Amino acid sequence: MLRADVAIVGAGAAGLSLAYLLSDPPQGRRRLSVLLIDAPPGPLRPPRRTWCFWEPGRGWYDDAVTASWQNLRVHSRAGQSLTSHIAPLRYKMIRSDDFENLIAHSLQQSDNVQCIEATAEAVEGIAGGALIYGRTADGQPLHARARWVFDSRPLGSLPAGRTTLLQHFHGRFVESDQPIFDPGTAELMDFRTPQPAQGLSFGYVLPTSPTYALVEYTEFSPQLLSQQAYEAALSHYTRDVLGLPDLKVVSTETGVIAMTDAPFTRQTAPSVFRIGAAAGATRPSTGYTFAAIQRQIQTVANALLSGRNPRPPAAHSARSRTMDAVMLRALDSGRVGADFFSRLFTHVPMERLLRFLDGRTCLHEDLAVGIRTPVLPMLRSAAELLYLPRRPFPRP
Repeated sequence: MLRADVAIVGAGAAGLSLAYLLSDPPQGRRRLSVLLIDAPPGPLRPPRRTWCFWEPGRGWYDDAVTASWQNLRVHSRAGQSLTSHIAPLRYKMIRSDDFENLIAHSLQQSDNVQCIEATAEAVEGIAGGALIYGRTADGQPLHARARWVFDSRPLGSLPAGRTTLLQHFHGRFVESDQPIFDPGTAELMDFRTPQPAQGLSFGYVLPTSPTYALVEYTEFSPQLLSQQAYEAALSHYTRDVLGLPDLKVVSTETGVIAMTDAPFTRQTAPSVFRIGAAAGATRPSTGYTFAAIQRQIQTVANALLSGRNPRPPAAHSARSRTMDAVMLRALDSGRVGADFFSRLFTHVPMERLLRFLDGRTCLHEDLAVGIRTPVLPMLRSAAELLYLPRRPFPRP
């Protein structure tokens, strides 16, 4: 049986980040033995993906950042353009392959982290720790015991919520033989896309050079589209809205993120915790996850290295979750849509709005944003939350 102080199940953004922070503790802090259990190549591993977030100055993972921007542009449905400089923040893009390679290099230099490819089948809390049962890539049984276990695997089904929407998207990394992109400015939200009957849609463009960019189409709505519909929507945005010529498609990405006001369980046994998206790190109103994961994981790592109980904190404050629940209800009911977001970007400084979307603003800043929202639709949506039942939602 394998033994460790800490076992991490799942090697996505949350699992890798925690292993990274424990792999080289500062002088004077505890040095813990860590077991990182990653699923073998196959359907249990997440597909390649792109994470975007904003932070001031340099960050821990800057060596894996594909590109970053301080100028962001938003287009309203009517075609009005707003470009803002977001200093001291930078909007950063990391591709999962680059992030994984950066962490892997660090873990290879560590003598206290052991990485194993195995499928974890069960985690059982016991006195003073937990047991993990699984199978290795070659079918051999895996038995491990740890004082603390952190499980970042996707949930089999979402917890029951009053409102659940899906953020689903399809994007292309494209290349041109001519310099047609402005790498100094990212198109954050472009609402000139046809809007769905329920929810909203937008496109965005993240240029990494004058000839290379990620162009993506996104919807917030209750239902997914067919692959043909995603291709048609993205082609329309690229060709008819942006007016771009035929471009070479280097790679594609498609994904879906649940946006829900459901409460997430962060502790399943005295020594077993969930982390990352499985613990509610995804911001319900935006789908952004990476920055919240880092805040949550830093708190967990600091507790472990200090010998304290490492129960993960809520990734978002109660105030933020309440505002998100109201916004989701207003969006799901059709009371707000693309014009609501355009209005926010027009009337609120973009740097402050990004901090608001990240849950990093104080009360008076939240109120300053709130007065820019349509008051009556929001009050009606808030009142409805008192009576809406919580219903389970199938995993998308």
